[in-house]
Amino acid sequence: MKTSVIGYPRIGAHRELKFASEKYFAKKIELNELEATAKEMRLSNWKSQKEAGIDFISSNDFSYYDGMLDTCFMLGVIPERYKALCLSKLDTFFAMARGYQTEKGDVTALPMKKWFNTNYHYIVPEFDDGVAVSLDDSKIKNEYNEAKAAGVQTKPVVIGPYTFLKLSHFNGSKKLAGYVASIAEAYKLLLKNAASYGAEWVQLDEPALVLDMSSEDKKLFAELYSAILEGKAVKVLLQTYFGDVRDYCADLLKFNFDGYGLDFVEGKESLNLIQKNKAEKGAVLFAGVLCGKNIWRNNYAKTEALLKNIQSAWNGEVVVSTSCSLLHVPYTVKNEQKLDASILEHFAFAEEKLAELKEIAAIFNGDNSACAKNAKLFERERVAKNQAVAAKIANLKKEDFVRKPAFAEREAIQKKVFNLPLFPTTTIGSFPQTAEVRANRAGYKKGNISREEYEAFNKKMIADCIKFQEDIGIDVLVHGEYERNDMVEYFGENLDGYIFTQNAWVQSYGTRCVKPPVVWGDVSRRNAITVEWSKFAQSCADKNSKKPVKGMLTGPVTILNWSFPREDISLRESALQIAFAIRDEVLDLEANGIRIIQIDEAALKEKLPLRKADWHSEYLDWAIPAFNLVHSGCRAETQIHTHMCYSEFIPIIQDIDNMDADVISFEASRSNLEILQALKEKNFRTEVGPGVYDIHSPRVPSVEEIVNAVEKMKKFVPESKLWINPDCGLKTRGWTETEASLKNLVAAAKKVRG
Repeated sequence: MKTSVIGYPRIGAHRELKFASEKYFAKKIELNELEATAKEMRLSNWKSQKEAGIDFISSNDFSYYDGMLDTCFMLGVIPERYKALCLSKLDTFFAMARGYQTEKGDVTALPMKKWFNTNYHYIVPEFDDGVAVSLDDSKIKNEYNEAKAAGVQTKPVVIGPYTFLKLSHFNGSKKLAGYVASIAEAYKLLLKNAASYGAEWVQLDEPALVLDMSSEDKKLFAELYSAILEGKAVKVLLQTYFGDVRDYCADLLKFNFDGYGLDFVEGKESLNLIQKNKAEKGAVLFAGVLCGKNIWRNNYAKTEALLKNIQSAWNGEVVVSTSCSLLHVPYTVKNEQKLDASILEHFAFAEEKLAELKEIAAIFNGDNSACAKNAKLFERERVAKNQAVAAKIANLKKEDFVRKPAFAEREAIQKKVFNLPLFPTTTIGSFPQTAEVRANRAGYKKGNISREEYEAFNKKMIADCIKFQEDIGIDVLVHGEYERNDMVEYFGENLDGYIFTQNAWVQSYGTRCVKPPVVWGDVSRRNAITVEWSKFAQSCADKNSKKPVKGMLTGPVTILNWSFPREDISLRESALQIAFAIRDEVLDLEANGIRIIQIDEAALKEKLPLRKADWHSEYLDWAIPAFNLVHSGCRAETQIHTHMCYSEFIPIIQDIDNMDADVISFEASRSNLEILQALKEKNFRTEVGPGVYDIHSPRVPSVEEIVNAVEKMKKFVPESKLWINPDCGLKTRGWTETEASLKNLVAAAKKVRG
């Protein structure tokens, strides 16, 4: 049995590509230095996979920013406003991802959304009337030849045409149907070219096949691939992941693909589907049985049993594969020096998963030498149960999830209590994490400065941050979050049941990397987490403006979704454990005079099942109540905010309203405020703050730009319910652009009020 990897992490084991890219953006290094770092990352990845004995290794899974954006350049899908900048190819690429400032005006970045049910973000392609599809496969060819020169035979990996079109926006007069023929022709030429430079296989990634498919979708797929596969001179692997292909399996297996990549981890129906539907004789099944999204060791006994069922059902060769790209896990456990060996033996990051693939294949081929050691990991319970936490969950009643009084009555009470102006202004929470802020935190962690010095620095930063907001006229203040490294890790550090890694970084988008904490055992709050910082911030405001300062928390669903979760209990149980911990924090903030509390659920949609039929039964029926539990004990006078970003929220807008928050802010600037129509149609009751500018771009929005955005919002949202704020936290921005942007935001609010 052979082995295959769908894709590999690309930021570097120590985030080398991130740091090189950021230096390039800051004009601290030249292009050749950035390219040298990128090449080093690619060669290192191929070497790791070759040394592990992987049979099917991917190329073109590398990107400077995002694979969907790479596909835009491969097909020439570059909107006119970026072409007009007359930049180099790579700088145009970065302008589409990050925006670009010119003397004549700023060019905004393309929208960014979550990649299916992961925390990775992709750049949304945009077709305008200036787009003429044509193939430029130089990147694919160059990376294939680069690997070949290093002695590694690879299968080039490309986002498939169906997924690319389904995730694209069409802003010109020509819509999706008008591009099908030219897109198909480009992919057909891609296959021809791949054969000419020696590729044996080409992997076309089509994760959109695991979504609900309409008859129009099936027709689109058939039209594309009937043309693409005609007369192909290279073997084609159709690769799916994140679910199963239940809507199209029978038809899919009739196409002239040489290999089918199916997910048997998240694909609940995948085994049943291949048992009921037979592929054409000779097709290879790339069986995704090793999870590409978690960090836990694989249970070989269970996987061997699954593989036996798969092989008996499949009419042809079976290759053992990852369930998805390993982009979603860290590089290697070898970089963890502080965790005990008894913990690390349960982890498998990307490099360790390579070894697991080979061991699983070896076991299936008759070599059982790895079985005994693996079995020991699963012989006993890994952690003891927290009986107090279990009792809390067992004793929950329906009324524990309901806040009283009802929303309308609370809204009226809060209008009187806070007496805020029309279109109140606020920010999402964090302020720039400068080098000094990071150095202070690092110095304290390393023991180079005392706790007193660490806290004194943070208090000065908080006081300055409060004064800055007061001076420019922000209505609801924040303390800046200078004590926090990450919105999930910071809370996890104060919760029992969590453990933390040193270097388990994964890419979230572009140069943004996160280090998810690990849910190791039952979760409970060890101590108050944010109360003293929030009290201090409010005391600073009380000396001058007496404006409210928001207490800033991360919600239970986001904490869970942005962690590596347990696999020995349900996600529902984990979410409720975390909800009780955050509820304790909410009630403590309220008892200490914090009148507005923001409970961020940025990742609410992340684990939403990809098929609509499963939304409530498998996710929303516990995710929304988990949030409700956090704030259901608050007084009517306490205003609860939440925040969400970079997902397609329109389909679940009613469920978001059912979270029963008093105010919600969400990302809208990159998505052209598309969500506003849905708010109006659903009679959304919650007060809303659609983001008026994109914080992931360094550009400063003008007063007029913000005024225009608010004027558009007013057509869909009642003025009494509309807040004005950026679309996300400001931690990644510099102070100069932050100060200018927020001054313009306040000026715009005053202008709209006038």
